[in-house]
Amino acid sequence: MTSALNKKLWRDLWRMRGQVLAIGLIMASGIGVLVMGLSTVEALDETARAYYERYRFAHVFANVKRAPTRLLADIAALPGVQSVEGRVVEYAIVDIDGFAEPVVGQLVSLPARVPQRLNLLTLRSGRLPATHADDEVVISEPFARAHSLYAGDTIKAVLNGTWRELRIVGTALSPEFVYAIGPGALMPDDRRFGVLWLPELALQAAFDLEGAFNEVSVSLLRGARAQDAIDGMDRILDRYGGVGAYERADQLSNWFLMNEIKQLGTLSRILPTVFLAVAAFLTNMVLARLIALERSEIGLLKAFGYTRRQVAWHYAKFVLAIGAFGIALGWLAGYWLGWYETRLYGEFFHFPFLLYRPAPTSFVIAAVIGFGAALLGALRTVFTAAALPPAEAMRPPAPPMFQRVGIVGLGFAQRLEQLTRIIIRQVWRWPMRTLTTCGGIAMATAVLLASFQWLDAINNIVDVYFRQAQSQDVTVIFAEPRSIEVARSMARLPGVRTVEPMRVVPAKMRFGWREQRESLQALPMNQALYRVYDANGKTLSLPLEGLMISSMLAEILHVGIGDEITVEILEGRREVLRIPVAAIFETYIGSPAYIEEHALARLLRESQTVSAMHLRVDSLQLPALLEELKTLPRLSAVSLRAANIQIFDETMARTLMIFVSFFIMFSCALSIGVTYNAARISLSERGREFATLRVLGFTRGEISYLLLGEIALLAAIALPLGCLLGHLLAKLIVTAFKTELFRVPFVLDGSSYGWAMIITVASTALSAVLVRRRLDRLDLIAVLKTRE
Repeated sequence: MTSALNKKLWRDLWRMRGQVLAIGLIMASGIGVLVMGLSTVEALDETARAYYERYRFAHVFANVKRAPTRLLADIAALPGVQSVEGRVVEYAIVDIDGFAEPVVGQLVSLPARVPQRLNLLTLRSGRLPATHADDEVVISEPFARAHSLYAGDTIKAVLNGTWRELRIVGTALSPEFVYAIGPGALMPDDRRFGVLWLPELALQAAFDLEGAFNEVSVSLLRGARAQDAIDGMDRILDRYGGVGAYERADQLSNWFLMNEIKQLGTLSRILPTVFLAVAAFLTNMVLARLIALERSEIGLLKAFGYTRRQVAWHYAKFVLAIGAFGIALGWLAGYWLGWYETRLYGEFFHFPFLLYRPAPTSFVIAAVIGFGAALLGALRTVFTAAALPPAEAMRPPAPPMFQRVGIVGLGFAQRLEQLTRIIIRQVWRWPMRTLTTCGGIAMATAVLLASFQWLDAINNIVDVYFRQAQSQDVTVIFAEPRSIEVARSMARLPGVRTVEPMRVVPAKMRFGWREQRESLQALPMNQALYRVYDANGKTLSLPLEGLMISSMLAEILHVGIGDEITVEILEGRREVLRIPVAAIFETYIGSPAYIEEHALARLLRESQTVSAMHLRVDSLQLPALLEELKTLPRLSAVSLRAANIQIFDETMARTLMIFVSFFIMFSCALSIGVTYNAARISLSERGREFATLRVLGFTRGEISYLLLGEIALLAAIALPLGCLLGHLLAKLIVTAFKTELFRVPFVLDGSSYGWAMIITVASTALSAVLVRRRLDRLDLIAVLKTRE
């Protein structure tokens, strides 16, 4: 008996293969997105953990002005500390032949007398510098690739005001610089920022740090508390200009990487829900239609001795078969997409290897969710089939109760021709089917709109953050705070039209038990070049007294206007100040805190000093200015606004367009699947009606209009609903993606609505064409011979 039911199951699946394929594709889209997200998160996390462990990435870091090497023994004696390594880290301007702009180089020393203990280099080519060589350097591999530099080539760098020619002897990667980003930058730019590893003795001599270090890394024993080591290191380094130790979670490269993994996990939870919900509804529609057609067969099965459980299990297997097809296809798509996405992330996060070996857990989770969604959608229908008594099941179903449709009696409907009124009646009389079909098409539009929202949001960020808030052409960052008199010197450089100072002070901000490391940025009250801009596009004037902080920082510290924040300055005399919050503003990037420049000078009891200068430059003299800046001593970085915009656009174009393309493909599958299923069900139910109309003299085009016109009407209803759902879905995703680093603004341009509807209409039309071909091949004689 079971064998007979299995044969029937295969016949039903083959007979309805088009609808099974459509539902399977929708389910595969949801499963594919889920597996892609889970496997990519797993791959990035596993790769990072393996890389960090194999190459001994430190657990705690600390910067200091200048500390004698004897202090390393004191740090090593702290409870929980496993190993310690001190080194010299500085920034320098690097000159690359054939590249006009100054390049920022981060100089990192390599131990002289012992092998590296922490943050080990992965040598990608060449060798390490000789211990006593003062002109040999290893450079980061992405930087070498961007400038086509190889072992034996030379570069020039300004080391503490002195030009030095350095010979490249190798290229390397480091767990510290998985995400290599320059001072003040938002995105990695391998052409304008690189890491250079030199012998310790050479860097100590160049920066007057013989027998000393200015940065220390610490690894901890398993189970040791990072905060205990941080407190101990701060006590030891405080008198030597320590600016506060911090753990791995706050290390810049690792912080960016972990934020990206967190956001990817969020995405993998939201979007699959849409596809699987629609697949569940469609499965229910198809199964309900199948059971309606097989009422008599169900009665015969029960008359021949099949139990309710066997009948229910038979139709449940039909649902599971569709789910198995969608899950298998989703597994394959998700595995490939996850591999592709991991490779894509490998271009931005520089690992020496990528571990993409998804554990069975991701696939099991996807399968359980997929089968659960399919069964949940069809549960009621399966129980209905099992509960049919044999005698009732063998009778034809009672004909539906038709009554005058109120909407057809309205004045505008009376002026419509007959075929259009038939379409309106059909849509009105089957509300659940109408709702499901419209909901599916609307969700396809919503996913498209949510995808396009990212493009609109990024364009808005570029416009507000780079074009409206910033008017400078060049930003010059000094290695040490300089007197305000340096502004006059900068104004005399070639092509400089306007200068604006900026002071950046590292600080710890506390309110109650909450604490946040955040630089205090001092600007003129009314800025001309680097403006404080809120998310609404308004230029803000700084208060004469007190802090103006971002809403993100206010949220982290749980403060409001009028609250006093304890600000511990991490340089100079290390004053501890209590400064009231005078204003709070919304921004998209970071969690900045601003203060008026003269107010900061008064609080620090010092004459006005600057950390950076913003310059507006004559574009014709920009090349001459850049050449001049390469020769200036004690600069740590030079940043060009045009270059920042370019790298931001390039990075976003390469990543966002790929993801948007994925979701356009998934949305088209969703739209085609929903429309095809609705049309096929309508065709199977109304085949006799269409054949009768053909015999009565209606043309093939008029019959097609009845079927395809219904699809068109449902699509027309679904599009505005999809725009509304897309608006809500985009808001949900924007809220879920809110992080300390980055907030995505909610922006949807009119063109995004237009493109979302155009793509939905095109995919709907494609499925309508497929159904039209079946309608053209309709066998009138065979259809008219079937029983009602």
